[in-house]
Amino acid sequence: MVVHRGRWTLEDRARHVVQALPVTVAAGTAALTVELEYPREAGVLDLGCAGPAGFRGWSGGARHHYTVTADWATPGYLPGELEPGEWQVLLGLHRIPPDGLDFAVTATTRTDLPPRPPPVASPPRPDRPPRRAVPDVDGLRWLAGDLHAHTVHSDGVSTVPELAALAAARGLDFLAVTDHNTVSHHPELPATSAAYGIALLPGQEVTTDRGHANVIGPVGWVDFRRPPDEWLATADRDGGLMSINHPLAADCAWRQPLGTRTRLVEVWHSGWWDRTWGAPLAWTRAWRPDVVAVGGSDFHRPGDDALPGAPTTWVLTDGDWSRDGRSRAEHAGDAPGSAVLDGLRAGRTAVSAGPDAPLLLRLGDELLALDADGALLGYPDGTHRVVRGDRCRLPAGDGLHVLESHRMEVIALCG
Repeated sequence: MVVHRGRWTLEDRARHVVQALPVTVAAGTAALTVELEYPREAGVLDLGCAGPAGFRGWSGGARHHYTVTADWATPGYLPGELEPGEWQVLLGLHRIPPDGLDFAVTATTRTDLPPRPPPVASPPRPDRPPRRAVPDVDGLRWLAGDLHAHTVHSDGVSTVPELAALAAARGLDFLAVTDHNTVSHHPELPATSAAYGIALLPGQEVTTDRGHANVIGPVGWVDFRRPPDEWLATADRDGGLMSINHPLAADCAWRQPLGTRTRLVEVWHSGWWDRTWGAPLAWTRAWRPDVVAVGGSDFHRPGDDALPGAPTTWVLTDGDWSRDGRSRAEHAGDAPGSAVLDGLRAGRTAVSAGPDAPLLLRLGDELLALDADGALLGYPDGTHRVVRGDRCRLPAGDGLHVLESHRMEVIALCG
């Protein structure tokens, strides 16, 4: 057993937001358990783990203890052999009061396996609601999804199967599972996708005190301690995509330096409660002219956040989809969700308040407004025209289009 005690100060936080405490793991160790104690009413410490070979997990402020073994690990952490050598308990100094924050970290190793937590029963596959009548475009198909959701692998309460069942019951075709600073949920995604008929995209919400970004696709762990330009380079190198999350969201608004601005931006986040507030659109137009607008529910738990698909991101994809929510190419061996990634990369997106809400889609040189009779269509050049009818075709411009109510409330977005 190793015990680290001390007091973190603002000077410590100014030097390094993430601190590392050493733990020696001997050969033959079967399990490592770490417990963190501090006065939680006074501040916030995040928790993580690294082994001699690199990253082994992160739970942020959601947990104050974890166990890693060869066969299983606390959600958020990666199971696997405990290689001998110096391990590190990672502590994020998220909130440190002016007079400092006392802490104690206890790390315990053992040569026998501790009892494995009992498995959580998976919910049955739900009935999917009827698919919305949305037209195909040149053999491509619009799919409905959500690019931001969490599970028990970070600060959510749902298991991966529970999240998949909820999203499928909402009529979504795809969902990016983006737990904070970890990829421990990734191994569960392929089997769960097939079981619940929804394409689950591997993702990570790269989370810092100065902003959050989603990296989505077949990308390994992204080191949140490195500069954001390195996150983007990792995503580009490994065939993924990076988007800026909720750029105006209170204490997690985007304040990071970024040399190359991402095209993908979570313009519509569930925290955009009053959509007459135009700041998200103003920020987006200032970010770069060719923004690809996406949306995310940021679902964590029922009753606390919006449900998956609120808002809904629509992506125009390769239309040959099977009943388990994956394309023919994916059954041939491509990464899950590759068709969705291709559509996002090409900028073929739209965002609505929900799967059945008024919708604005781009069909080549035209726009199709669905269930939006009486709404105002705002063009990129600042002009407007009124939508008449529940299926109204209108000419398209070049850039971001916005459907608004008569009181300037945003109803739908389209590139």
